[in-house]
Amino acid sequence: MFSFKTKKNNLIQKKTTNFLFIFGFFIGGIAQQTINSTLEHDGITREYILYVPASYSNGSSAPLVFNFHGYTSNANDQMFYGDFRPIADTEGFLIVHPMGTVDNSGNTHFNVGWGTSTIDDVGFTEALIDEISSNYTIDASRIYSTGMSNGGFMSYKLACELSERIAAIASVTGTMNKNQPNTCNPSHQIPVMEIHGTSDTTVPYEGANWIESTPDVMSFWANFNNCETSAEITNLPDSAPNDGSTVEYQVFKNGDNGARVEHYKINNGGHKWPGSNFNSSGTNYDIDASALIWDFFSKYDINGQITTLSIDEVNGDNRTLRIHPNPVGSIITVDFKVQEPLDYSIFTIEGKLTSKGTISITNNTIDVSHLVSSTIYFLNIGDTSIKIQKK
Repeated sequence: MFSFKTKKNNLIQKKTTNFLFIFGFFIGGIAQQTINSTLEHDGITREYILYVPASYSNGSSAPLVFNFHGYTSNANDQMFYGDFRPIADTEGFLIVHPMGTVDNSGNTHFNVGWGTSTIDDVGFTEALIDEISSNYTIDASRIYSTGMSNGGFMSYKLACELSERIAAIASVTGTMNKNQPNTCNPSHQIPVMEIHGTSDTTVPYEGANWIESTPDVMSFWANFNNCETSAEITNLPDSAPNDGSTVEYQVFKNGDNGARVEHYKINNGGHKWPGSNFNSSGTNYDIDASALIWDFFSKYDINGQITTLSIDEVNGDNRTLRIHPNPVGSIITVDFKVQEPLDYSIFTIEGKLTSKGTISITNNTIDVSHLVSSTIYFLNIGDTSIKIQKK
């Protein structure tokens, strides 16, 4: 598995107590924070690195992305190798980089069912969600998991075993263990992305006696999500002809609640993170894995596809707002970046007003508990109307 060493590893390897290591890149008076910390779980001191972008504000909830490292690697290496930080700076999500424990072979790992490991990394992940949520305003409906190799396997394990907390996953060079799909039954649809090279000799694309093949894993998730049975296939432009690989994009559409299964097949690609700043043989540069993964995640919350509509009418700008979930439960959350408050109203399909009010960046939820189940309504925000359905 890919691993590169830096002096910053000492921040992880030598740390024995919780501490903050904060890089003060100040933007508008708010500092970006890279926080090295620990968490006690199952009697073990577990380590992690949390990245908090300068755009984060306690006044509004933020998504959380788990970024798991590969076998033999570590949290610090993954933070740089599969780097989401520049994206988080503009999109406002937090990134947690968990640190694996050492297995009987002396290698760092996440327990995904290999060997004799007894570490509860699913429980550790859930404890991390709770810990971070107690210190930051996290949108519990928008928690995602991605990772490299062993970290990709871990993301699939979370989709199967912690689906009540995970909205979507993306794996880079990972897959599922042999026969794991037989016992995988998430509580809701799981949008899935896999990025995998056909020349990967570490986690073979066509599978092995210990792992499922990438095509079979894609078919499993497409079937679980009730997507169309055949994928749409597009050959992407070979924008980096010197990298020795090309990309085929496959997408299974129209799953439950808008869930998709997307696959970037890197023809002649190796066991690498496409688009990484650390160039090595077998790395594809036609795509940027980190950018594609966040774009994929940003479309979903735990209830499915997030409804996005344009509100050009506000200050003449092409701003966007996100309404989720839909179908709705008791509360609708409206995410938007316009500073001014917006008036809203909810009408029945017959045109009867049921409620109205005002939302703002700091007060962006609407109580819809009074709406009738299994009924269609129209939510008007400014001059824009969107159809919603009460669960």
